Amino acid sequence: MVKAIVGANWGDEGKGKITDMLGQDADIIVRFQGGSNAGHTIINDYGKFALHLLPSGVFYEHTINIIGNGVALNIPYLIKEIQSLLDRGVPKPNILVSDRAQIMMPYHILFDQYEEERLGGKSFGSTKSGIAPFYSDKYAKIGFQVSELFDDGLLKEKIARVCELKNVMLVHLYNKSPLDPEELYNTLIGYRDMIEPYVCDTATFLHEALKQGKSILLEGQLGALKDPDFGIYPMVTSSSTLAAYGAIGAGIPPYEINSIIAVAKAYSSAVGAGEFVSEIFGEEAEELRRRGGDAGEYGATTGRPRRMGWFDAVATRYGCRMQGATEVALTVLDVLGYLDTLPVCVGYEIDGVVTKDFPTTVKLA
Repeated sequence: MVKAIVGANWGDEGKGKITDMLGQDADIIVRFQGGSNAGHTIINDYGKFALHLLPSGVFYEHTINIIGNGVALNIPYLIKEIQSLLDRGVPKPNILVSDRAQIMMPYHILFDQYEEERLGGKSFGSTKSGIAPFYSDKYAKIGFQVSELFDDGLLKEKIARVCELKNVMLVHLYNKSPLDPEELYNTLIGYRDMIEPYVCDTATFLHEALKQGKSILLEGQLGALKDPDFGIYPMVTSSSTLAAYGAIGAGIPPYEINSIIAVAKAYSSAVGAGEFVSEIFGEEAEELRRRGGDAGEYGATTGRPRRMGWFDAVATRYGCRMQGATEVALTVLDVLGYLDTLPVCVGYEIDGVVTKDFPTTVKLA
């Protein structure tokens, strides 16, 4: 039995809560895309946690937590996150990392920052955690796969080739210092030592688990409207946020996903730039932000105040459809208890015509 838990909106819908709840009955929880650029807030007997790379099942001793091949793997960040759980008395979680996952390189984070600086007012509102440069490199075939850490010759040759390319941009586009291949090699050897105890062929592991009838949860990051194909492009993330991608990002057959829970909020919130039709401002927005979520509406990763809006039926219906939702989990309904009437957006008026279908970004604007 495979269930996917994904966002119907712009992210921040409360997926962590739902994963945490369903995790009690799951054998395996898989993160299948994205990186440490967004977080899931979990509150339990151990305290309050913002998880970024770790699946939300790490608090259960019976679950195996998998970082799938589709994830942007920031190795030192992952190790730090595991340690932070141990430091707070959480039992050591069972974690497996795909040997096909690609590695977030230190220069990805730098390139993300430099590009946002260069764009100035026209930036994408990135979390500056290296996600766009990481996925660009993955698809340009100059990324580093975990398996490559264990082949010394290949590693050295590839580092030299990649540094040549990156240094042209660093020096001539951004006016920054070039990368040192030797230093990068030593960094990656350090990464290899950190990650080695967790690495395995997770696709084969999941294949066996399916044969044994194990219960598997796929945990998505962000939401449908941040998908690079079907979201508010270009103000989107750089990996697919849709449940369908769970099959690829985890390495299982698509027909095995038999339940898709799209998580939607009873009001809207968004982090970062982009079209956001039902947005509200001023004191009205501040009150909803203050009352919202478990500790107000501030990003779990960035601490940025989220943009607030009323429930958007057009965007949510579209999000549920693109996710292929078999069920919807509506979160934070209780937050709206202070209102006498609930404002809801039921259609978009574009050039005098009302539509209930979610349009492309050009029309949204």
